[in-house]
Amino acid sequence: MADVLPLVEARLRTALGEPDARAAVTFLGTDRIEVLRFPGDGTEGGIVRYATLGMSAQPMTDPTAVLADPVEGPRAELVLSVRGGLADTDKVLRPLAVLAASPQVEGVVVAPGASLDVGEPLWPDAPFTSVLVAEPGGLVEDVELDAPMDPVRFLPLLPMTPNEAAWKRVHGAQALQERWLNHGTDLRDPSRRSVPLD
Repeated sequence: MADVLPLVEARLRTALGEPDARAAVTFLGTDRIEVLRFPGDGTEGGIVRYATLGMSAQPMTDPTAVLADPVEGPRAELVLSVRGGLADTDKVLRPLAVLAASPQVEGVVVAPGASLDVGEPLWPDAPFTSVLVAEPGGLVEDVELDAPMDPVRFLPLLPMTPNEAAWKRVHGAQALQERWLNHGTDLRDPSRRSVPLD
């Protein structure tokens, strides 16, 4: 089962290039989670991507299940894209690792449409404390694994302001994404303001 992560890292490198930094975080009772930083073209305002590596080593288990299935179940890694050089976004490594460990720590299944909250700014002075999990398949293709294992999906994370997160709880993920789209919101801007919600 440990062979999943080399395949995942190879897919990330194929899609995003060579990482220029990586950090590892280990939480009590969980596998090690790494976060890789992909610098893009390195220019200010250029897109920097952060991807987790380790979340997909174990399948996510429905919290109501009596026993965790060691083979079958959804597997995923998280990918965050932000404009570089505009904020101290490299401090997002630990919050990302915390989110990636949540299936093991809290027994949650991370899926598109879910909100994940770290309870503090994602990086210093960030207007965001939570993220919306978006649909996979655009940036990094799934990694197919031998049956009966589920493929590894790469889930994009969209930072949300507290107001947006509260609005999403009432109106749903689709409505929030439509609002962002209608207002031309730059979801990669690390210091953007909340979209108008009235």
